[in-house]
Amino acid sequence: MLSKFIDAHVHLNTLTEEKMEKALEYDTKFLSINTNIPFFESLEDQEKVILKLQEKYPGRVQYITSFDFRKWGEKDFAENAIAQIKRGLRNGAVGVKIWKDVGFDYHDENGNFVMIDNPIFEPIFKFIQENDILLIGHQGEPRNCWLPLEEMTVDSDRNYFKGHPEYHMYLQTDYPSYEEQMQARDNMLKKFPEIRYIGLHLFSMEWSIDEVAKRLEDFPNTHTDVAERVCHLQLQAKDNWEAVRDFCIKYQDRIIYGTDVIDDGSIPAHQIAEKFETLWNFHYDFFASDKTLTAPEFKGAFKSLNLPKEVIEKIFYTNAAKIYQFNI
Repeated sequence: MLSKFIDAHVHLNTLTEEKMEKALEYDTKFLSINTNIPFFESLEDQEKVILKLQEKYPGRVQYITSFDFRKWGEKDFAENAIAQIKRGLRNGAVGVKIWKDVGFDYHDENGNFVMIDNPIFEPIFKFIQENDILLIGHQGEPRNCWLPLEEMTVDSDRNYFKGHPEYHMYLQTDYPSYEEQMQARDNMLKKFPEIRYIGLHLFSMEWSIDEVAKRLEDFPNTHTDVAERVCHLQLQAKDNWEAVRDFCIKYQDRIIYGTDVIDDGSIPAHQIAEKFETLWNFHYDFFASDKTLTAPEFKGAFKSLNLPKEVIEKIFYTNAAKIYQFNI
Protein backbone atom coordinates (compact mmCIF):
# COMPACT_ATOMS: atom_id res chain seq x y z
CA MET A 1 0.00 0.00 0.00
CA LEU A 2 1.09 3.61 -0.49
CA SER A 3 2.64 5.30 2.50
CA LYS A 4 -0.34 7.67 2.45
CA PHE A 5 -3.50 7.93 0.39
CA ILE A 6 -7.02 9.40 0.35
CA ASP A 7 -10.29 7.50 0.33
CA ALA A 8 -12.16 10.25 -1.48
CA HIS A 9 -15.70 8.89 -1.36
CA VAL A 10 -17.12 7.77 1.98
CA HIS A 11 -20.10 8.58 4.18
CA LEU A 12 -18.94 9.02 7.78
CA ASN A 13 -22.18 9.48 9.68
CA THR A 14 -21.07 8.23 13.10
CA LEU A 15 -18.44 9.28 15.62
CA THR A 16 -17.05 5.77 16.13
CA GLU A 17 -13.28 5.70 16.53
CA GLU A 18 -12.38 2.38 14.93
CA LYS A 19 -12.46 3.65 11.35
CA MET A 20 -10.39 6.68 12.27
CA GLU A 21 -7.81 4.57 14.07
CA LYS A 22 -7.58 2.38 10.97
CA ALA A 23 -7.09 5.53 8.89
CA LEU A 24 -4.28 6.63 11.19
CA GLU A 25 -2.68 3.20 10.86
CA TYR A 26 -2.69 3.49 7.05
CA ASP A 27 -2.03 7.25 7.02
CA THR A 28 -5.31 7.70 5.18
CA LYS A 29 -7.54 10.74 4.80
CA PHE A 30 -11.27 10.74 4.02
CA LEU A 31 -13.60 12.78 1.88
CA SER A 32 -17.02 12.34 3.48
CA ILE A 33 -19.98 13.18 1.26
CA ASN A 34 -23.14 14.48 2.89
CA THR A 35 -26.18 13.30 0.95
CA ASN A 36 -29.94 13.66 1.36
CA ILE A 37 -30.47 9.89 1.30
CA PRO A 38 -33.77 9.01 3.02
CA PHE A 39 -32.21 6.60 5.53
CA PHE A 40 -29.40 9.03 6.45
CA GLU A 41 -29.68 11.59 9.20
CA SER A 42 -30.50 15.14 8.09
CA LEU A 43 -27.85 17.10 6.22
CA GLU A 44 -27.41 19.28 9.30
CA ASP A 45 -26.83 16.26 11.54
CA GLN A 46 -24.40 14.72 9.04
CA GLU A 47 -22.46 17.98 9.10
CA LYS A 48 -22.34 18.00 12.90
CA VAL A 49 -20.69 14.57 12.86
CA ILE A 50 -18.07 15.68 10.36
CA LEU A 51 -17.23 18.85 12.25
CA LYS A 52 -16.66 16.79 15.40
CA LEU A 53 -14.47 14.32 13.51
CA GLN A 54 -12.48 17.21 12.06
CA GLU A 55 -11.96 18.62 15.52
CA LYS A 56 -10.80 15.29 16.97
CA TYR A 57 -8.74 14.23 13.94
CA PRO A 58 -7.41 17.44 12.41
CA GLY A 59 -6.43 17.21 8.76
CA ARG A 60 -7.97 13.76 8.30
CA VAL A 61 -11.45 14.57 6.96
CA GLN A 62 -12.81 16.92 4.33
CA TYR A 63 -16.46 16.96 3.39
CA ILE A 64 -18.99 17.78 0.69
CA THR A 65 -22.28 19.50 1.49
CA SER A 66 -25.60 19.15 -0.30
CA PHE A 67 -29.10 20.63 -0.36
CA ASP A 68 -32.62 19.29 -0.05
CA PHE A 69 -34.11 18.53 -3.47
CA ARG A 70 -37.37 17.40 -1.86
CA LYS A 71 -38.48 21.05 -1.75
CA TRP A 72 -37.94 21.55 -5.46
CA GLY A 73 -41.52 22.61 -6.22
CA GLU A 74 -41.69 25.34 -3.61
CA LYS A 75 -41.61 28.99 -4.63
CA ASP A 76 -38.28 29.74 -2.96
CA PHE A 77 -36.64 26.42 -3.83
CA ALA A 78 -33.59 27.81 -5.66
CA GLU A 79 -33.05 30.57 -3.11
CA ASN A 80 -33.22 28.10 -0.23
CA ALA A 81 -30.93 25.65 -1.99
CA ILE A 82 -28.32 28.35 -2.52
CA ALA A 83 -28.62 29.33 1.14
CA GLN A 84 -27.99 25.70 2.15
CA ILE A 85 -24.93 25.56 -0.10
CA LYS A 86 -23.57 28.79 1.34
CA ARG A 87 -24.08 27.48 4.86
CA GLY A 88 -22.15 24.31 4.12
CA LEU A 89 -19.30 26.21 2.52
CA ARG A 90 -19.08 28.58 5.49
CA ASN A 91 -18.71 25.55 7.73
CA GLY A 92 -15.80 24.23 5.69
CA ALA A 93 -17.33 22.09 2.93
CA VAL A 94 -15.15 21.88 -0.20
CA GLY A 95 -18.00 21.34 -2.65
CA VAL A 96 -21.64 20.39 -3.13
CA LYS A 97 -23.31 17.17 -4.25
CA ILE A 98 -26.35 16.41 -6.40
CA TRP A 99 -27.81 12.95 -5.95
CA LYS A 100 -29.80 10.43 -7.96
CA ASP A 101 -33.15 11.27 -6.32
CA VAL A 102 -33.50 13.81 -9.12
CA GLY A 103 -34.68 11.67 -12.01
CA PHE A 104 -36.30 9.05 -9.78
CA ASP A 105 -38.36 10.64 -7.00
CA TYR A 106 -40.01 13.89 -8.13
CA HIS A 107 -42.72 14.80 -10.64
CA ASP A 108 -43.81 18.09 -12.14
CA GLU A 109 -47.39 19.34 -12.33
CA ASN A 110 -47.94 17.22 -15.44
CA GLY A 111 -46.74 14.03 -13.81
CA ASN A 112 -43.40 14.00 -15.64
CA PHE A 113 -40.22 13.04 -13.81
CA VAL A 114 -38.08 16.03 -12.85
CA MET A 115 -34.62 15.56 -14.38
CA ILE A 116 -31.38 17.31 -13.56
CA ASP A 117 -31.56 19.46 -16.72
CA ASN A 118 -34.93 20.92 -15.68
CA PRO A 119 -34.85 24.75 -15.89
CA ILE A 120 -35.90 25.03 -12.24
CA PHE A 121 -32.36 24.03 -11.22
CA GLU A 122 -30.60 26.52 -13.48
CA PRO A 123 -30.29 29.34 -10.90
CA ILE A 124 -28.51 26.89 -8.59
CA PHE A 125 -26.07 25.72 -11.24
CA LYS A 126 -25.51 29.28 -12.36
CA PHE A 127 -24.60 30.22 -8.79
CA ILE A 128 -22.24 27.24 -8.54
CA GLN A 129 -20.56 28.10 -11.84
CA GLU A 130 -20.22 31.83 -11.16
CA ASN A 131 -18.69 31.19 -7.74
CA ASP A 132 -16.35 28.42 -8.91
CA ILE A 133 -17.83 25.89 -6.48
CA LEU A 134 -16.95 22.24 -6.99
CA LEU A 135 -19.97 20.13 -7.95
CA ILE A 136 -20.02 16.36 -7.61
CA GLY A 137 -22.83 14.23 -8.99
CA HIS A 138 -24.37 10.79 -8.82
CA GLN A 139 -27.02 10.60 -11.51
CA GLY A 140 -28.86 7.47 -12.56
CA GLU A 141 -27.77 3.99 -11.50
CA PRO A 142 -25.51 1.30 -12.97
CA ARG A 143 -26.74 0.31 -16.41
CA ASN A 144 -27.44 -3.16 -15.00
CA CYS A 145 -30.42 -1.63 -13.21
CA TRP A 146 -32.21 -1.40 -16.56
CA LEU A 147 -31.26 -4.90 -17.77
CA PRO A 148 -32.93 -8.25 -17.09
CA LEU A 149 -31.23 -10.27 -14.35
CA GLU A 150 -29.64 -12.73 -16.79
CA GLU A 151 -27.97 -9.90 -18.72
CA MET A 152 -26.45 -8.11 -15.72
CA THR A 153 -22.68 -8.11 -15.74
CA VAL A 154 -21.86 -8.57 -12.03
CA ASP A 155 -23.42 -10.81 -9.39
CA SER A 156 -23.57 -8.04 -6.80
CA ASP A 157 -26.07 -6.14 -8.96
CA ARG A 158 -27.92 -9.30 -9.96
CA ASN A 159 -28.38 -10.44 -6.37
CA TYR A 160 -29.41 -7.00 -5.16
CA PHE A 161 -32.06 -6.40 -7.79
CA LYS A 162 -33.36 -9.94 -7.48
CA GLY A 163 -34.00 -9.23 -3.81
CA HIS A 164 -35.27 -5.67 -4.40
CA PRO A 165 -37.41 -5.78 -7.55
CA GLU A 166 -38.98 -2.44 -6.62
CA TYR A 167 -35.65 -0.78 -7.50
CA HIS A 168 -35.09 -2.84 -10.66
CA MET A 169 -35.79 -0.36 -13.44
CA TYR A 170 -36.16 -3.14 -16.01
CA LEU A 171 -39.41 -3.96 -14.21
CA GLN A 172 -40.44 -0.32 -13.65
CA THR A 173 -41.15 0.80 -17.18
CA ASP A 174 -42.80 4.10 -16.21
CA TYR A 175 -39.45 5.51 -15.02
CA PRO A 176 -36.94 7.35 -17.25
CA SER A 177 -34.57 5.09 -19.16
CA TYR A 178 -30.88 4.79 -18.43
CA GLU A 179 -30.13 6.76 -21.59
CA GLU A 180 -32.49 9.55 -20.51
CA GLN A 181 -30.77 9.77 -17.12
CA MET A 182 -27.35 10.06 -18.71
CA GLN A 183 -28.52 12.54 -21.35
CA ALA A 184 -30.04 14.82 -18.69
CA ARG A 185 -26.71 14.89 -16.84
CA ASP A 186 -24.83 15.62 -20.05
CA ASN A 187 -27.34 18.36 -20.93
CA MET A 188 -26.68 20.05 -17.61
CA LEU A 189 -22.92 19.97 -18.19
CA LYS A 190 -23.39 21.45 -21.67
CA LYS A 191 -25.45 24.31 -20.24
CA PHE A 192 -22.80 25.05 -17.60
CA PRO A 193 -19.46 24.15 -19.19
CA GLU A 194 -17.36 26.08 -16.66
CA ILE A 195 -18.58 24.07 -13.67
CA ARG A 196 -15.89 21.93 -12.10
CA TYR A 197 -17.70 18.59 -11.90
CA ILE A 198 -16.86 15.13 -10.56
CA GLY A 199 -18.84 12.36 -12.27
CA LEU A 200 -19.06 9.92 -9.38
CA HIS A 201 -19.08 6.16 -9.89
CA LEU A 202 -17.32 6.40 -13.27
CA PHE A 203 -19.98 8.87 -14.43
CA SER A 204 -22.55 6.07 -13.86
CA MET A 205 -21.13 4.64 -17.10
CA GLU A 206 -19.17 1.92 -15.31
CA TRP A 207 -19.93 -0.66 -18.01
CA SER A 208 -17.77 1.05 -20.63
CA ILE A 209 -14.48 2.84 -20.19
CA ASP A 210 -15.03 4.20 -23.70
CA GLU A 211 -18.18 5.99 -22.54
CA VAL A 212 -16.38 7.37 -19.49
CA ALA A 213 -13.53 8.56 -21.70
CA LYS A 214 -16.02 10.26 -24.01
CA ARG A 215 -17.36 12.36 -21.12
CA LEU A 216 -13.88 13.25 -19.94
CA GLU A 217 -13.09 14.42 -23.47
CA ASP A 218 -16.39 16.24 -24.04
CA PHE A 219 -16.31 18.03 -20.67
CA PRO A 220 -12.74 19.12 -19.92
CA ASN A 221 -13.61 20.54 -16.49
CA THR A 222 -14.63 17.12 -15.20
CA HIS A 223 -13.06 14.28 -13.24
CA THR A 224 -14.44 10.90 -12.22
CA ASP A 225 -14.11 8.55 -9.28
CA VAL A 226 -14.17 4.76 -9.08
CA ALA A 227 -16.18 4.46 -5.86
CA GLU A 228 -18.16 1.20 -5.67
CA ARG A 229 -17.35 0.54 -9.33
CA VAL A 230 -13.86 -1.00 -9.19
CA CYS A 231 -15.37 -4.40 -9.94
CA HIS A 232 -16.59 -3.07 -13.29
CA LEU A 233 -13.04 -2.05 -14.19
CA GLN A 234 -11.89 -5.49 -13.10
CA LEU A 235 -14.53 -7.16 -15.27
CA GLN A 236 -13.42 -5.16 -18.30
CA ALA A 237 -9.79 -5.93 -17.49
CA LYS A 238 -10.61 -9.65 -17.58
CA ASP A 239 -11.47 -9.36 -21.26
CA ASN A 240 -9.45 -6.32 -22.33
CA TRP A 241 -6.66 -5.72 -19.83
CA GLU A 242 -4.63 -3.41 -22.04
CA ALA A 243 -7.56 -1.07 -22.71
CA VAL A 244 -8.32 -0.62 -19.00
CA ARG A 245 -4.67 -0.04 -18.22
CA ASP A 246 -4.34 2.48 -21.06
CA PHE A 247 -7.50 4.26 -19.85
CA CYS A 248 -6.02 4.69 -16.36
CA ILE A 249 -2.73 5.96 -17.73
CA LYS A 250 -4.31 8.35 -20.25
CA TYR A 251 -6.65 9.88 -17.66
CA GLN A 252 -4.32 9.58 -14.69
CA ASP A 253 -4.89 13.24 -13.78
CA ARG A 254 -8.68 12.86 -13.75
CA ILE A 255 -9.38 9.61 -11.89
CA ILE A 256 -9.93 9.62 -8.12
CA TYR A 257 -9.93 6.65 -5.76
CA GLY A 258 -12.77 6.05 -3.28
CA THR A 259 -14.68 3.15 -1.74
CA ASP A 260 -18.19 4.52 -1.01
CA VAL A 261 -18.23 2.80 2.38
CA ILE A 262 -21.27 3.92 4.39
CA ASP A 263 -20.77 4.21 8.15
CA ASP A 264 -24.26 4.92 9.46
CA GLY A 265 -24.31 2.77 12.57
CA SER A 266 -26.04 -0.20 10.93
CA ILE A 267 -22.76 -2.19 10.90
CA PRO A 268 -20.58 -2.61 14.01
CA ALA A 269 -17.71 -0.17 14.14
CA HIS A 270 -15.00 -2.85 14.07
CA GLN A 271 -16.55 -4.35 10.93
CA ILE A 272 -16.53 -0.97 9.22
CA ALA A 273 -12.82 -0.62 9.99
CA GLU A 274 -12.20 -4.14 8.67
CA LYS A 275 -14.19 -3.37 5.52
CA PHE A 276 -12.05 -0.32 4.83
CA GLU A 277 -8.86 -2.31 5.30
CA THR A 278 -10.01 -5.16 3.06
CA LEU A 279 -11.13 -2.85 0.23
CA TRP A 280 -8.05 -0.63 0.42
CA ASN A 281 -5.67 -3.57 0.05
CA PHE A 282 -7.74 -5.38 -2.59
CA HIS A 283 -8.18 -2.27 -4.71
CA TYR A 284 -4.53 -1.28 -4.38
CA ASP A 285 -3.49 -4.76 -5.53
CA PHE A 286 -5.68 -4.37 -8.62
CA PHE A 287 -4.28 -1.01 -9.65
CA ALA A 288 -0.67 -1.37 -8.52
CA SER A 289 0.46 -5.01 -8.42
CA ASP A 290 1.18 -7.64 -11.06
CA LYS A 291 -0.96 -10.30 -9.37
CA THR A 292 -3.71 -12.43 -10.85
CA LEU A 293 -6.89 -11.82 -8.85
CA THR A 294 -10.50 -12.88 -8.58
CA ALA A 295 -13.44 -10.77 -7.42
CA PRO A 296 -16.61 -11.81 -5.60
CA GLU A 297 -18.81 -9.93 -8.08
CA PHE A 298 -18.14 -12.15 -11.13
CA LYS A 299 -16.54 -15.41 -12.17
CA GLY A 300 -13.07 -15.70 -13.65
CA ALA A 301 -9.61 -14.34 -12.96
CA PHE A 302 -8.05 -11.12 -14.20
CA LYS A 303 -4.63 -9.52 -14.18
CA SER A 304 -3.87 -6.53 -12.01
CA LEU A 305 -3.06 -3.36 -13.91
CA ASN A 306 0.49 -2.90 -12.59
CA LEU A 307 0.27 0.86 -13.19
CA PRO A 308 3.38 3.03 -12.89
CA LYS A 309 4.02 4.41 -9.42
CA GLU A 310 3.41 8.00 -10.51
CA VAL A 311 -0.03 7.04 -11.86
CA ILE A 312 -0.93 5.23 -8.64
CA GLU A 313 0.07 8.26 -6.58
CA LYS A 314 -2.21 10.50 -8.63
CA ILE A 315 -5.23 8.17 -8.51
CA PHE A 316 -4.88 7.33 -4.82
CA TYR A 317 -3.61 10.64 -3.48
CA THR A 318 -2.57 13.66 -5.50
CA ASN A 319 -5.72 14.20 -7.56
CA ALA A 320 -8.00 14.10 -4.52
CA ALA A 321 -5.60 16.22 -2.46
CA LYS A 322 -5.71 19.00 -5.05
CA ILE A 323 -9.40 18.87 -5.95
CA TYR A 324 -10.74 18.44 -2.43
CA GLN A 325 -8.30 20.86 -0.81
CA PHE A 326 -6.41 18.51 1.48
CA ASN A 327 -3.14 19.70 2.92
CA ILE A 328 -0.44 17.81 1.04
